[in-house]
Amino acid sequence: MFSSLFPLIAFTAWTILLVLIVVSFRTAQVLAGSKKSNEFPAWIQHGSDLYWRIHRAHLNCVEGLPVFAVLVLTFILSGYQNDTFDLLAWIVFGARILQTSAHLSGGGVWNVNVRFTGFIIQYLCFTAMLVILVRSIL
Repeated sequence: MFSSLFPLIAFTAWTILLVLIVVSFRTAQVLAGSKKSNEFPAWIQHGSDLYWRIHRAHLNCVEGLPVFAVLVLTFILSGYQNDTFDLLAWIVFGARILQTSAHLSGGGVWNVNVRFTGFIIQYLCFTAMLVILVRSIL
């Protein structure tokens, strides 16, 4: 049987990995003296294109992680078990990796289409997970 807690932990680890890459990039620039610590405004692109894509991919993870966490943790706390819910949780994680990979690979039409597909898959799964959760509680 699948466990939805593991994909939640994997999603969280992925989010942490991305922020560590962002922090490492910024720390290296500050320590090298090429930037001051206040020269990384969130609303303005700064750094290389790859760095900015990593930064944006991390923010995308941060946007989706709370929704995923609420669904999974509420489901676990409900005590209800459902293999479909657990499978959907793994699909969410896979779609997150797809979305991030497409985000990091470039900004062309194909990249954006794949990235959007990953996003849509996640939110379709979130919707299905919410339906399963609501049915299990009622």
